[in-house]
Order: sequence, then structure tokens, then C-alpha cells
Amino acid sequence: MQTESMKQEAYHILDNLSDEATWDDLMYKIYVRQTIEAGVKDSDKGRTVDVKEVRKRFGLAE
Repeated sequence: MQTESMKQEAYHILDNLSDEATWDDLMYKIYVRQTIEAGVKDSDKGRTVDVKEVRKRFGLAE
């Protein structure tokens, strides 16, 4: 993510927090955003596993 758009997204996250939000709330929102972006990047690069394969690996019913 480019610096300017990252700063804009940080402002957006702050603007949408409640007035009662804690530092932990803010850090959680940033963590979730970072995790989603990493997942999208992995998906774009084809680094995913089909859900059927995951279920098979973990012995889960379909």
C-alpha cells in the first residue's frame, strides 16, 4: 500500500472508532486490516488452498 493511501486508511479507521475506543480496539482494527490485505495479496499471487483440500487435510466433514 502506498504511504498516502495508508495514511488515509489510518484516518478512516480512527474516524470510525467510537469515542470510548481503547488502544487495544485501535490495534485490533489495524491488525484485521493488515491481515485482510495480506490475504488478498496471497490470493492475487495464487497462494491459496481450496476449502475441500483444507477440510481433507484436517479430517473435517464436507
